[in-house]
This record gives sequence, C-alpha cells and structure tokens, in this order.
Amino acid sequence: MKVFRALGLALALVICCSATIRAEGFALNEWSARGVALSGGMIGRADDVSTLAYNAAGITQVPGTHVMGGLAFIAPLGTIVADMSAGGSKITSTKPDVWMAPHGFVSHQLNDKVWLGFASFSRFGLGNSFDSKWAGRYNMYDIGLQTISFVPTLAYKVNDTLSLSVGVEAMYAHVYRGSKVPTVTAASYPKSFDNDLQLEGNGWGVGAHLGMHMRFNDQWSMGLSYKSQVTLNLYGDVDFGQEVNNLIAKGRNLPEARDRSANTTLQLPDSIAWGLAYKPLDNLSFEVGTVFTRWSTYNALNINMGDDYSSVNNKEWRDGWNFNGSVEYKPLDWWTLRAGVAYETPVVNESYSDYMMPTNGRTVMSLGTGFAWENWTLDLAYAHLWINPVDYDNTESSGIKSAGIKGGHSENVQANIYMFSVGYTF
Repeated sequence: MKVFRALGLALALVICCSATIRAEGFALNEWSARGVALSGGMIGRADDVSTLAYNAAGITQVPGTHVMGGLAFIAPLGTIVADMSAGGSKITSTKPDVWMAPHGFVSHQLNDKVWLGFASFSRFGLGNSFDSKWAGRYNMYDIGLQTISFVPTLAYKVNDTLSLSVGVEAMYAHVYRGSKVPTVTAASYPKSFDNDLQLEGNGWGVGAHLGMHMRFNDQWSMGLSYKSQVTLNLYGDVDFGQEVNNLIAKGRNLPEARDRSANTTLQLPDSIAWGLAYKPLDNLSFEVGTVFTRWSTYNALNINMGDDYSSVNNKEWRDGWNFNGSVEYKPLDWWTLRAGVAYETPVVNESYSDYMMPTNGRTVMSLGTGFAWENWTLDLAYAHLWINPVDYDNTESSGIKSAGIKGGHSENVQANIYMFSVGYTF
C-alpha cells in the first residue's frame, strides 16, 4: 500500500500544473530542486529519488520507499531588435511572465536486487510571448510547447558496483502558436489589415530510458544515462479571427482564412549524459559531467493545414553539448549547501533563426540548500541563465524578411529559475 500512496501523491503534484518554459534548444533539465542547484550534477551522484529523471539506475542506492514532488518557477525576459527595411529599428521586449514546471517521483525497493520507480517530469518545453502588434507578428507573437513524460522504470543491482535500469517513456505534448496574416478583402481593398491565426494541437509519443551506475568505492562513482528520440504526432485546429477570402493569397502562398484542421510530426532528439562524482569526505562531494543532445535530427517543423496551404519551417539545428560542474557540502546533519555551473553550446542555425527561440547557447550558475527532519526533506534552488544573442541578418525564416524587417538580433536575454522539492520516506 505504501507504494500506491506514494504514486498517487506524485501524480497529483505533477498533474496540477502544466510545464511551459524556454531553454537552450528546448530540452529541459529542471527536474528537481537539488538537480537544478547542482546544475544537473545528478548522473554520477544519483542518490535520491529524483535520479529517476537524471539516471534511474541510481535508485538502487535509495533503500525503501520514497516520494518527491515540486515545482519550478521560470521567469524569462529578453529583447528583439528588428532592423526595418524602411530605416531604423523597432525594439520589442518579451511580455513579463512566469512559467511553471512540475515534477514527481516515487521509488520502491522490492528486494536486494530489484527497484521499481515512476517519474513524471517535463523533458522538453518552451514559451515565448510578444505584443500582438509587434514588428515580428507575421512570424509569431505567442508560442508554447508543453510536454510531460510518464516513465515507469525497473532498476537492477547486478552487484555492489554495477546497477542498470530501463524505463518506458510516454510523452504527452500540447503546442500552440499565434501569428498575424496580412489580409486584403474586397471590402477593405486596397488597405490591408492583420487577421489573427491561432494554431493549437496535441498528441503523444513513446520513447525509452536506459541507465547505468557504477559505485567503485565510498569515494568514486560514475553514471551514464540515455534518453531516446520521441516522435510526436500532433493533431489540432487552425482558427482565424475572421473567415474571409484573402486577395493577397493569390500567388503568395498565404492561406485563405478558413478554419481548418492541422497536423505535424515533431521529431524530438535523443540525448546521452555522463557524470563522474568524487566524495572525499562523508559530507562533501563534487561532480563533473556532460550531456550530448542530438539536435541535428530536428531539421524542420512543417505544419500541414490542408491541400491549399502548408507551413514549411526549416531548422537544420546542430548537435549540442552541456558541460557542468557542482559541489555539495553538508555542514550539519539536517542542512546541505549546493552550487553548480554549466555551459551549453549553441544549437540554432542562424540561416533559419526565428523568434520562437531567441537563444543561442547559455551559461548557468546555480545555488541551493536542503533541509531534512525525520522522514521529510525540503530542497530549494535558484539558477540564473545568461543567454547568448541570435542574429537575424541572414535568416530565411518566413514572416521576418517578408514583413519589412531586413535583419536584427536578440539582446539581454536571460532567465531566473526558482524551485522547490518536497520529499518523504515511508
């Protein structure tokens, strides 16, 4: 009964909120407050229940039954400088907002060799919003990708050194985008106006997780974790503010403004993470690690809106690396201090850059603390992200150059992350 109560609590904590945040690429690693405070340094350590998201083989280090849940609050901000063909620049900042990303985990030890786990967290996500009248509105003014993964896991302790894990991932996704379409009707000719286009859809995909953890001795441990590609088949609807015949559409590949269904296939990349942990003292540990994400598989985002119109968006991103280091110190039995740093390489191909992702590599610094009393734990984390600018001078992305914009760049893009996790041991 303990494992079922724990599973119910974890599900409730996750389902109460949806996850929408912006990250380099749009792969996420905000899966627990401890993990964020350590900048993802949970692959080699892998010693609490949240390792189900980072490296599930590590749950063999966690005896008994454990549950954890929590929430991240992400506050991004940034500015787009659009250089206009007519001269001058228009400067627009993203709308201030706070996105939330929940997580929930439960693990249960069956015997000396076998552990069961269940994880729910957001593996991918983004959110970005501008004023609906801004200069880049024909590319987009509002976009979001929300995903949540459900991952039942089996971990097996081969011996005192080696543990292995396998999990099956079911990913649900919800996507939306708002943009404007320049429109001329018989009634408005020759003047044009902005018609609103709202696209929304959802769907499922399936993947797999594999993990390995090696505990060489009391001081050294190493982990390796693989998350497979997930192919999402998304189905939804396109709704226009006004259903009209668009005279501009003739010869311009713009849609006639008629509500319609839409679909797309989104290929999300696989990734592999490695971490090496060193524990010179019982209350002090260090970890260095890296994550390789195969973003080169994300070469296009093409949306079919019917026989008369399709949205073709080339991406052709490059593979990305995350390099991280972290330290954890426990001055008292009930109190822990944490810090981490990470750098993520650029993945966006600026030949096809758009306003959906005004990021091109980032540096992360994080701090956190943890408290323990009786069967409870509380972890808190803060991270700041410095995000590299994107150049739009050579982009071929639709809705930018065709809207009287000849180029530009993003600037002052950053984000703050505030996070908590609450855990309980049965």
